[in-house]
Amino acid sequence: MDSIKFSNVYIKDSFSIAGPLESEGQIKTYPLTMDDYYYHEKTFEQAEVKMQRVVMDNLLLRNKLLESDIDYLISGDLSNQISVSSYAASSYQIPFLGIYSACASFVESLIIGAKFLDGKGSRKVIAMTSSHNLTAEKQFRFPVEYGAPKPNTTTFTATGAVGAVLTKDAEKIKIEGSTVGKIVDLGIKDATHMGAVMAPAAAQTLVQHLTDFNRKPEYYDVILTGDLGSIGCEIFREYMKKTYNINLKNHMDAATEIYVEGQEVYAGASGPVALPLVLFNKTLKNSRFKKILIIGTGSLHSPTFVNQKITIPAIAHAVSLEVLK
Repeated sequence: MDSIKFSNVYIKDSFSIAGPLESEGQIKTYPLTMDDYYYHEKTFEQAEVKMQRVVMDNLLLRNKLLESDIDYLISGDLSNQISVSSYAASSYQIPFLGIYSACASFVESLIIGAKFLDGKGSRKVIAMTSSHNLTAEKQFRFPVEYGAPKPNTTTFTATGAVGAVLTKDAEKIKIEGSTVGKIVDLGIKDATHMGAVMAPAAAQTLVQHLTDFNRKPEYYDVILTGDLGSIGCEIFREYMKKTYNINLKNHMDAATEIYVEGQEVYAGASGPVALPLVLFNKTLKNSRFKKILIIGTGSLHSPTFVNQKITIPAIAHAVSLEVLK
């Protein structure tokens, strides 16, 4: 079963922290921003761990929650063995599920959390993710200080962390349904063109979602993809038109909604934090958007497989949100 309809699952609250470059971009409503990439820690990796802990602490404090009130913490990131999420979770006595769908990880965490809450026994779940430009660059490409040249198709890993409290209690934002994607691999080997890798997966998941729920794209006020980037967006829309005969008029991509012209970010943002940064700090603040479909997109490559010239698989997961009156 690709799609799931949820009965009583809601987003109670969210908290975001954004990096230095992100705070200079389009969005000015981040609850918290960082002055530097070290975030007063010794390494970039330790800074990212701290980012997740700061998000977690704020969610608990703002909502007057104890650790014992949270049934599950579900989190993932881009680090090897999702070590950032694991180290962050070690500070809390909360059952932890570490997940990985690359840049689609946050949407995956929403789906898993919603499924727990839609059943019996669970009352509250926290879904969380993060990414850090300098930890991701070091792992997937080269340390930034090497000054390696990049093509314009490259996306720029966003720095930030986002968490959300999911609950069974009625709130303004409802998680209405979801679609779990299937792996798509069209034979692309270029890890500097992740938009091209992920666009077909986003299209397949979108069409599956519309089919399963018997909806047209216009049902949604906005369809927000994760991090296709400016070039990947063009591929996605063209792919939808040529392959499925669907002309999307309500599509936005989080990768193009974070930075401003003049910032050196190539084709736009990437990373699992890109979509939730835009969702909670821009999209949900727009009163015109009542029915929102988010599609997390992930390029599932590793440096090892890229160096072996293996084709890159991609994934996309979708979640349908409704803003209630």
